Amino acid sequence: MNNTNPAGRTDVRADLRKLATPLVRLASEPYYHATGDELAVFEAAARSCLPVMLKGPTGCGKTRFVEHMAWRLKRPLVTVACHDDLTTADLVGRYLIVGDETVWMDGPLVAAVRAGAICYLDEIVEARKDTTVVIHPLTDSRRALPVEKRGEYIEAPPDFMLVISYNPGYQSVLKEMKPSTRQRFVALDFDYPEAEVEARIVAHEGGVDADTAKKLVKLGSLTRKLKGAGLDEGAGTRLLVHAAQLIAAGMAPPIACTAAIARPLADEADTRDALDDLIRAVF
Repeated sequence: MNNTNPAGRTDVRADLRKLATPLVRLASEPYYHATGDELAVFEAAARSCLPVMLKGPTGCGKTRFVEHMAWRLKRPLVTVACHDDLTTADLVGRYLIVGDETVWMDGPLVAAVRAGAICYLDEIVEARKDTTVVIHPLTDSRRALPVEKRGEYIEAPPDFMLVISYNPGYQSVLKEMKPSTRQRFVALDFDYPEAEVEARIVAHEGGVDADTAKKLVKLGSLTRKLKGAGLDEGAGTRLLVHAAQLIAAGMAPPIACTAAIARPLADEADTRDALDDLIRAVF
Protein backbone atom coordinates (compact mmCIF):
# COMPACT_ATOMS: atom_id res chain seq x y z
CA MET A 1 0.00 0.00 0.00
CA ASN A 2 1.35 3.41 -0.96
CA ASN A 3 1.79 6.04 1.72
CA THR A 4 0.72 9.65 1.40
CA ASN A 5 0.91 12.70 3.59
CA PRO A 6 -1.68 13.14 6.37
CA ALA A 7 -3.73 15.52 4.25
CA GLY A 8 -3.82 12.95 1.49
CA ARG A 9 -5.02 10.27 3.89
CA THR A 10 -7.80 12.58 5.03
CA ASP A 11 -8.91 12.99 1.42
CA VAL A 12 -8.87 9.22 0.94
CA ARG A 13 -11.07 8.71 3.99
CA ALA A 14 -13.49 11.30 2.63
CA ASP A 15 -13.61 9.51 -0.72
CA LEU A 16 -14.21 6.17 1.01
CA ARG A 17 -17.11 7.59 2.98
CA LYS A 18 -18.78 8.43 -0.34
CA LEU A 19 -18.30 4.85 -1.53
CA ALA A 20 -19.13 3.10 1.74
CA THR A 21 -22.04 0.70 2.02
CA PRO A 22 -24.92 2.54 3.69
CA LEU A 23 -26.00 1.03 7.00
CA VAL A 24 -29.61 2.10 7.26
CA ARG A 25 -30.87 2.76 10.77
CA LEU A 26 -34.64 3.12 10.66
CA ALA A 27 -35.76 5.87 13.01
CA SER A 28 -39.48 5.36 12.52
CA GLU A 29 -41.56 2.19 12.25
CA PRO A 30 -42.12 1.00 8.65
CA TYR A 31 -45.80 0.11 8.30
CA TYR A 32 -46.34 -3.64 8.12
CA HIS A 33 -49.51 -5.64 8.73
CA ALA A 34 -48.76 -9.15 9.96
CA THR A 35 -50.81 -11.92 8.37
CA GLY A 36 -49.54 -14.91 10.34
CA ASP A 37 -46.77 -15.88 12.72
CA GLU A 38 -43.97 -14.35 10.64
CA LEU A 39 -43.02 -11.80 13.32
CA ALA A 40 -42.58 -14.46 16.00
CA VAL A 41 -40.66 -16.82 13.71
CA PHE A 42 -38.28 -14.07 12.58
CA GLU A 43 -37.65 -12.90 16.14
CA ALA A 44 -36.97 -16.47 17.29
CA ALA A 45 -34.55 -16.96 14.38
CA ALA A 46 -32.79 -13.73 15.31
CA ARG A 47 -32.39 -14.85 18.93
CA SER A 48 -31.05 -18.21 17.73
CA CYS A 49 -28.65 -16.63 15.19
CA LEU A 50 -30.35 -18.45 12.31
CA PRO A 51 -30.58 -17.14 8.72
CA VAL A 52 -34.02 -16.59 7.21
CA MET A 53 -35.34 -17.15 3.69
CA LEU A 54 -38.47 -15.32 2.45
CA LYS A 55 -40.43 -16.81 -0.45
CA GLY A 56 -43.27 -15.08 -2.24
CA PRO A 57 -44.51 -13.24 -5.34
CA THR A 58 -43.42 -9.80 -6.46
CA GLY A 59 -44.76 -6.89 -4.45
CA CYS A 60 -46.27 -8.92 -1.60
CA GLY A 61 -44.35 -7.16 1.19
CA LYS A 62 -41.12 -9.15 1.67
CA THR A 63 -38.86 -6.09 1.63
CA ARG A 64 -41.17 -4.08 3.84
CA PHE A 65 -41.25 -6.98 6.29
CA VAL A 66 -37.44 -6.99 6.53
CA GLU A 67 -37.42 -3.22 7.08
CA HIS A 68 -40.04 -3.57 9.79
CA MET A 69 -38.07 -6.31 11.54
CA ALA A 70 -34.84 -4.28 11.37
CA TRP A 71 -36.70 -1.46 13.14
CA ARG A 72 -38.33 -3.89 15.59
CA LEU A 73 -35.00 -5.50 16.51
CA LYS A 74 -33.19 -2.12 16.51
CA ARG A 75 -30.52 -3.34 14.10
CA PRO A 76 -29.03 -1.56 11.09
CA LEU A 77 -30.00 -2.89 7.67
CA VAL A 78 -27.94 -3.45 4.53
CA THR A 79 -29.93 -4.33 1.39
CA VAL A 80 -28.42 -5.83 -1.77
CA ALA A 81 -30.48 -6.16 -4.96
CA CYS A 82 -29.07 -9.30 -6.57
CA HIS A 83 -28.57 -9.54 -10.34
CA ASP A 84 -26.83 -11.64 -12.98
CA ASP A 85 -23.60 -9.65 -12.85
CA LEU A 86 -23.24 -9.67 -9.05
CA THR A 87 -19.76 -10.98 -8.25
CA THR A 88 -18.19 -12.23 -5.04
CA ALA A 89 -16.15 -9.02 -4.93
CA ASP A 90 -19.36 -6.99 -5.12
CA LEU A 91 -20.50 -8.67 -1.90
CA VAL A 92 -17.23 -9.08 -0.03
CA GLY A 93 -15.14 -6.12 -1.18
CA ARG A 94 -12.19 -5.17 -3.32
CA TYR A 95 -9.05 -3.07 -3.46
CA LEU A 96 -9.55 0.37 -4.99
CA ILE A 97 -7.25 3.11 -6.19
CA VAL A 98 -8.32 6.25 -4.33
CA GLY A 99 -6.11 9.25 -4.92
CA ASP A 100 -2.59 7.86 -4.79
CA GLU A 101 -3.38 5.03 -2.39
CA THR A 102 -4.49 1.46 -2.84
CA VAL A 103 -7.14 0.84 -0.21
CA TRP A 104 -9.48 -1.97 0.71
CA MET A 105 -13.23 -1.28 0.45
CA ASP A 106 -15.59 -3.56 2.34
CA GLY A 107 -18.51 -4.88 0.32
CA PRO A 108 -22.04 -4.82 1.74
CA LEU A 109 -21.85 -8.34 3.18
CA VAL A 110 -18.62 -7.66 5.06
CA ALA A 111 -19.90 -4.26 6.20
CA ALA A 112 -23.04 -5.90 7.59
CA VAL A 113 -21.04 -8.60 9.40
CA ARG A 114 -18.70 -6.07 11.00
CA ALA A 115 -21.60 -3.86 12.13
CA GLY A 116 -23.80 -6.66 13.44
CA ALA A 117 -26.49 -5.66 10.95
CA ILE A 118 -29.21 -7.47 9.07
CA CYS A 119 -27.96 -8.18 5.54
CA TYR A 120 -30.85 -8.62 3.10
CA LEU A 121 -30.05 -10.24 -0.24
CA ASP A 122 -33.12 -9.52 -2.35
CA GLU A 123 -33.95 -11.97 -5.19
CA ILE A 124 -30.99 -14.18 -4.36
CA VAL A 125 -31.63 -16.55 -7.29
CA GLU A 126 -30.76 -13.73 -9.70
CA ALA A 127 -27.14 -13.78 -8.49
CA ARG A 128 -24.56 -16.10 -10.01
CA LYS A 129 -24.24 -19.46 -8.26
CA ASP A 130 -20.50 -19.02 -7.77
CA THR A 131 -21.31 -15.79 -5.94
CA THR A 132 -23.93 -17.14 -3.57
CA VAL A 133 -21.54 -19.84 -2.33
CA VAL A 134 -19.76 -17.12 -0.35
CA ILE A 135 -22.68 -16.95 2.11
CA HIS A 136 -22.42 -20.61 3.13
CA PRO A 137 -19.95 -20.14 6.03
CA LEU A 138 -22.29 -17.52 7.47
CA THR A 139 -25.28 -19.85 7.42
CA ASP A 140 -23.97 -22.77 9.46
CA SER A 141 -22.32 -23.22 12.83
CA ARG A 142 -19.22 -21.34 11.72
CA ARG A 143 -21.05 -18.00 11.33
CA ALA A 144 -17.93 -16.53 9.78
CA LEU A 145 -16.88 -14.94 6.52
CA PRO A 146 -13.44 -15.65 5.00
CA VAL A 147 -12.05 -12.68 3.07
CA GLU A 148 -9.43 -14.41 0.98
CA LYS A 149 -7.97 -11.30 -0.64
CA ARG A 150 -7.07 -9.92 2.78
CA GLY A 151 -6.31 -13.22 4.50
CA GLU A 152 -9.00 -12.30 7.01
CA TYR A 153 -11.52 -14.49 8.81
CA ILE A 154 -14.39 -12.42 10.22
CA GLU A 155 -16.55 -14.02 12.88
CA ALA A 156 -20.09 -12.70 12.86
CA PRO A 157 -21.30 -11.07 16.08
CA PRO A 158 -24.60 -12.30 17.61
CA ASP A 159 -26.56 -9.37 16.14
CA PHE A 160 -25.60 -10.18 12.55
CA MET A 161 -28.40 -11.82 10.59
CA LEU A 162 -28.57 -12.96 6.99
CA VAL A 163 -31.92 -12.75 5.19
CA ILE A 164 -32.53 -13.75 1.57
CA SER A 165 -35.63 -13.64 -0.61
CA TYR A 166 -36.81 -14.92 -3.95
CA ASN A 167 -39.93 -15.42 -6.03
CA PRO A 168 -40.62 -19.15 -6.56
CA GLY A 169 -42.94 -18.29 -9.46
CA TYR A 170 -40.00 -17.03 -11.53
CA GLN A 171 -37.68 -19.95 -10.87
CA SER A 172 -36.24 -21.88 -13.77
CA VAL A 173 -33.69 -24.65 -14.11
CA LEU A 174 -30.98 -22.04 -14.60
CA LYS A 175 -32.12 -19.95 -11.61
CA GLU A 176 -33.01 -22.58 -9.09
CA MET A 177 -31.60 -22.43 -5.59
CA LYS A 178 -29.45 -25.40 -4.70
CA PRO A 179 -30.75 -27.67 -1.93
CA SER A 180 -27.39 -27.21 -0.20
CA THR A 181 -28.22 -23.51 0.09
CA ARG A 182 -31.97 -23.78 0.79
CA GLN A 183 -31.51 -26.17 3.69
CA ARG A 184 -29.39 -23.68 5.60
CA PHE A 185 -32.32 -21.32 6.20
CA VAL A 186 -35.46 -20.97 8.23
CA ALA A 187 -38.13 -20.29 5.57
CA LEU A 188 -41.20 -18.06 5.59
CA ASP A 189 -43.84 -18.16 2.87
CA PHE A 190 -45.37 -14.85 1.80
CA ASP A 191 -48.42 -14.24 -0.34
CA TYR A 192 -50.84 -11.41 -1.01
CA PRO A 193 -52.94 -10.61 2.07
CA GLU A 194 -56.63 -11.35 2.33
CA ALA A 195 -58.76 -8.69 0.61
CA GLU A 196 -59.80 -6.90 3.80
CA VAL A 197 -56.24 -6.68 5.10
CA GLU A 198 -54.85 -5.68 1.72
CA ALA A 199 -57.43 -2.90 1.46
CA ARG A 200 -56.29 -1.51 4.82
CA ILE A 201 -52.68 -1.61 3.63
CA VAL A 202 -53.52 0.15 0.34
CA ALA A 203 -55.57 2.81 2.14
CA HIS A 204 -52.79 3.46 4.67
CA GLU A 205 -49.87 3.45 2.26
CA GLY A 206 -51.67 5.05 -0.69
CA GLY A 207 -53.56 7.75 1.18
CA VAL A 208 -56.99 6.92 -0.29
CA ASP A 209 -60.37 6.24 1.29
CA ALA A 210 -61.54 2.75 2.18
CA ASP A 211 -63.93 2.44 -0.78
CA THR A 212 -61.23 3.30 -3.32
CA ALA A 213 -58.81 0.91 -1.62
CA LYS A 214 -61.36 -1.91 -1.85
CA LYS A 215 -61.83 -1.28 -5.57
CA LEU A 216 -58.09 -1.33 -6.14
CA VAL A 217 -57.81 -4.63 -4.26
CA LYS A 218 -60.67 -6.06 -6.33
CA LEU A 219 -58.83 -5.00 -9.49
CA GLY A 220 -55.63 -6.59 -8.20
CA SER A 221 -57.46 -9.84 -7.50
CA LEU A 222 -58.88 -9.90 -11.03
CA THR A 223 -55.44 -9.40 -12.59
CA ARG A 224 -54.05 -12.27 -10.51
CA LYS A 225 -56.61 -14.58 -12.09
CA LEU A 226 -54.96 -13.83 -15.44
CA LYS A 227 -51.70 -15.43 -14.32
CA GLY A 228 -50.79 -18.00 -16.94
CA ALA A 229 -53.41 -16.59 -19.31
CA GLY A 230 -51.47 -13.65 -20.67
CA LEU A 231 -49.69 -12.51 -17.50
CA ASP A 232 -46.65 -13.99 -15.79
CA GLU A 233 -47.95 -12.54 -12.55
CA GLY A 234 -50.84 -10.33 -11.44
CA ALA A 235 -50.63 -6.97 -9.74
CA GLY A 236 -48.82 -7.05 -6.42
CA THR A 237 -49.80 -4.94 -3.43
CA ARG A 238 -46.98 -2.56 -4.34
CA LEU A 239 -48.63 -1.72 -7.68
CA LEU A 240 -51.97 -1.17 -5.98
CA VAL A 241 -50.32 1.27 -3.59
CA HIS A 242 -48.72 3.09 -6.53
CA ALA A 243 -52.14 3.48 -8.16
CA ALA A 244 -53.59 4.71 -4.86
CA GLN A 245 -50.83 7.31 -4.55
CA LEU A 246 -51.60 8.62 -8.03
CA ILE A 247 -55.29 8.83 -7.16
CA ALA A 248 -54.47 10.62 -3.91
CA ALA A 249 -52.43 13.09 -5.98
CA GLY A 250 -55.58 13.98 -7.94
CA MET A 251 -55.47 11.61 -10.90
CA ALA A 252 -58.68 9.95 -12.13
CA PRO A 253 -58.77 6.30 -10.96
CA PRO A 254 -58.93 4.72 -14.47
CA ILE A 255 -55.94 6.74 -15.64
CA ALA A 256 -54.02 6.00 -12.42
CA CYS A 257 -54.73 2.26 -12.72
CA THR A 258 -53.69 2.18 -16.36
CA ALA A 259 -50.39 3.90 -15.60
CA ALA A 260 -49.57 2.14 -12.34
CA ILE A 261 -51.04 -1.33 -12.90
CA ALA A 262 -51.93 -2.22 -16.49
CA ARG A 263 -48.89 -0.84 -18.30
CA PRO A 264 -46.25 -2.23 -15.91
CA LEU A 265 -47.86 -5.69 -16.14
CA ALA A 266 -48.12 -6.15 -19.90
CA ASP A 267 -46.76 -5.07 -23.27
CA GLU A 268 -48.83 -7.24 -25.62
CA ALA A 269 -51.85 -5.46 -27.07
CA ASP A 270 -54.38 -8.20 -26.28
CA THR A 271 -53.33 -8.44 -22.65
CA ARG A 272 -53.28 -4.67 -22.25
CA ASP A 273 -56.81 -4.50 -23.69
CA ALA A 274 -57.96 -7.17 -21.23
CA LEU A 275 -56.48 -5.20 -18.33
CA ASP A 276 -58.11 -2.00 -19.58
CA ASP A 277 -61.47 -3.82 -19.63
CA LEU A 278 -60.96 -4.88 -16.02
CA ILE A 279 -60.19 -1.31 -15.00
CA ARG A 280 -63.34 -0.03 -16.68
CA ALA A 281 -65.38 -2.77 -15.00
CA VAL A 282 -64.12 -1.90 -11.52
CA PHE A 283 -64.09 1.91 -11.87
